[in-house]
Parts: sequence; C-alpha cells; structure tokens
Amino acid sequence: MRTRLQVNLLAVLLPAAAVSAAPVTTTDELLAAIAGAGPGAVIELAGGTFRLTRTLDVPGGITLKGAGMDKTVLTHVESWKPSPESLPDPEMRLEGLDTDAYLIRIRRDTQGVTLSDMTLQGPQLHGAIFAWFHTGLHLQRLRIKDTLWCGVRTFGLKQAKVHDCEFINAGGRWEKGQPGLKGGITGGGIFACWTSDSEIWNNRFLETRSEPNEHYYGIKGREARRVRIHHNTILTNFSIEFPFENDEDVEIDHNVCSGTVSIPKHAGGPLAKSGRTFHIHHNCFRNSYSIEFVRNGVEIDHNLFDFDPQADHGNLISAFGKAAAPGPASFHNNLVSNPGRGVMWMNEPYGKLDVRNNHIIARTTKTPRTEGLFGFNEKSGFAEFRFADNIIECEGTPRPLFRNDASGAATVENNRLVNITDTARYPNKVAGRPQGPEQPLQFRCGVNGEMSVDGWKTGAARDAAYPGAGSPP
Repeated sequence: MRTRLQVNLLAVLLPAAAVSAAPVTTTDELLAAIAGAGPGAVIELAGGTFRLTRTLDVPGGITLKGAGMDKTVLTHVESWKPSPESLPDPEMRLEGLDTDAYLIRIRRDTQGVTLSDMTLQGPQLHGAIFAWFHTGLHLQRLRIKDTLWCGVRTFGLKQAKVHDCEFINAGGRWEKGQPGLKGGITGGGIFACWTSDSEIWNNRFLETRSEPNEHYYGIKGREARRVRIHHNTILTNFSIEFPFENDEDVEIDHNVCSGTVSIPKHAGGPLAKSGRTFHIHHNCFRNSYSIEFVRNGVEIDHNLFDFDPQADHGNLISAFGKAAAPGPASFHNNLVSNPGRGVMWMNEPYGKLDVRNNHIIARTTKTPRTEGLFGFNEKSGFAEFRFADNIIECEGTPRPLFRNDASGAATVENNRLVNITDTARYPNKVAGRPQGPEQPLQFRCGVNGEMSVDGWKTGAARDAAYPGAGSPP
C-alpha cells in the first residue's frame, strides 16, 4: 500500500509566506514575533538558546525555522516545572490533560504549521509539542530530547508529515525522583491519537538511559487511517504500538526495529472497509518478541527477523487475549533466523491464517527451546489455516512444527522440513512448486536507507542519499 495523501489546499488558503526581516535572537523577540504574525509568516530563529517561561502558543499558518538542530535550542527556565501528577495523561481524552506542560502548543482547529531546524529540550516538561485537530502539521529536522512523557503528543491530526527528526530519551516512565507517584503507562517519542492521511519517515528514536523505568516507545498510536511509517530507525524497547480498534490501511515498512511492533486488539477489532488494517513489510526486526497480535486484516511479508540465539525470550508473533478473532492474516516471504520460543503463539482462537514461502532457521537457543515453532489455541479454525511452500529447518536441537495435535488439521503442503519431529501429524504433500521466498530478499531500511538487507546479511549502506526514503509517489 502506498499512501496517497490528500491534495494540500494550504497553498490556496494561505497567502504567500512573509519571512521575518531578521532572525530573532531573544525569547522576548520570539514572543513578539509570534504575537504579530499572520498566516503565512516565516519566523526565523538565530542560533542560541531560547528559554521559555510558559508554553509557546503557535497559531495556524506559521513557520518556525531555526538555524539547525545543533544551533537553535528551545527549552525552559528552571523555575518552570509543571506538576507530573497528571501523568500519565488520559490517553484518549482531553479532559485531565495538561497542555500547559509542553514547550510548544499548536492552536486547536488550525492548519499549516511548520516547525523545523532546532532542538526542543526538557527535562522538566511533559513534552515538547502538543497539537490538536490540526491539518497539515509539518515537523522536520527537529531534535527532541529529555521529556518526561512524550516528545510529540497529538489528537486528530490530518495530512501531517514528520521526517528527518531525532527523538532522544523523548519520554517514558517519569516517576524517578517523584516520591509517592507512579509513572503508569509509558509514553512515546510520538504519541498520536486519531491520525489520518499522514506520513512519518526518516526519524531516529534513541534510548540512551540505562534504568528500565525510563524506557519509552518510539511511536504510539490510537486509531490510524491511511498512515505510512517508513524508513525510521527505532532503537527503543517497544518500537511501534497501535493496540486499539478502527485502524485502516496502516503501512509499516523499511524500518529498523530493535523492539516490538504491537498491534493487538480484543478479538482483533473490526476488519477495515478496505480489507486491510496493517501491512508490515521490508523491515528489519532484532527482537525475538517482534509483533504483538491479534489483529484482523494483516499482511506481514518480506521482512528479515534476525535474532540473537542467546536472547530467546519471545515468540516472533505473540497474542495474549482470550476472545476469538476471525482473521485473516498472511505471513509470507519472510526470512526468520533464531525464532526463540517460536514463530507464532496465539492464546486466543484465530480464524484464518496463511503462512507461505518463508525460510525459517531455528538454531539451538540459550535455554534451549524445544517447543513447537507454531502454537495455536485448539479451538482455532484450522480448516482455514494453510502452511505451504516454506523452508523450515532446525539446526542442532530438533523441534516439532506445532505445539498440539489439533494444529495438524491445518493444510500443510509442499514444505521442506528439516529436523522437524512431528511430521506424522500432517501429510505435507509435495506439490512441485518452489519452496521458500519467491524472490531474493534485498532492500534498504532505516533512516535514509542506512541499513542494507541482502538475504540473511545486513550491513551499512554504501551511501547516505537514498531516494527510496522520501515521500511515496
């Protein structure tokens, strides 16, 4: 799926940009420039540090452009220290959310704000940017670091673009140093509710702190429609999370993920009108606990799952619910190295699953793991499960394909099975079709395509410029 963003009407609605006569150099000059700016104004900030005493309210149609993320810094004075008692915020409600605890607030029901080329830094604030029901927000070349809860917090964005930014320790479980308070649900570099027709690409998410309660999510979402997340490098313990219902045509591709992509929903949620909720493809996953399930209408294909056999804590796909989900889901043309506990484990019954043309190599793990590579609820709709044209091999410790006899009712055909111990459960008839991925797995992923994937091998890309990391045509 290639997201086709709606035609941008802002150029028609807004007058030609009026660039400030000279870059502003002080906080007072910045406040005055914002107060006097009209739609289309471009306010340039000189290099230096701007210390705010309160939230900077930005009206629609304004561009704030710094001298560079290493040169222009927006932060707060030491005396501005909002209470953390309202954290974590209500997630899906505006009531009880302290929007005065952010460096920048985009005014509600506006359009056409651009923020670029600067650093936004806490550490005492809930977040760096808050935007609600805004159309056409454009964030580029920002470094957002050291915030308590989230880097960017949004509600109801349409036609947003976030790219070429860095999120460093941009939120998390902030309770450290707050006696008697609990951090609760962890924040994210980007935490976006109700987002549509938007794109997030070429961003780097880093966690450099060592204490577990300070970790944060890369991208958190609550309902997304026609959103593409691509060519990001997300080095956080949870990379992406979209656990609520009503997601539609969300494309997650060409990312480097050191943590989990979480897309579960009670009973899977309703199937989108388009028939697809998530398309996860051409990513490099590094954590054996890669994807949280279940979800209906999902396609997972052409990914490299490359795990350390010494870190065998997870199933590649894990589902912890109880309510049956009808599906469908498709898992095909992936390469899986060292799947840890297994490739799939679903606690709840699932209805329709297609696993085909993958190459899976299970080597002896640290524990070592000996359970079946696929574990399903015995009440699943195995009549609509299909395992075909895969190469599945165990090197060292032999393992069964399935964790129970009921799974043998699935269609299992034309797979090359090596050192698999339960072949008596299913016929696996030869069909004469090619086995394994249909084409060699070759792509580039991460910020500006910085990582190359060539089959089982990964490496640094030869050049920094990579047109494939830009906006889709």
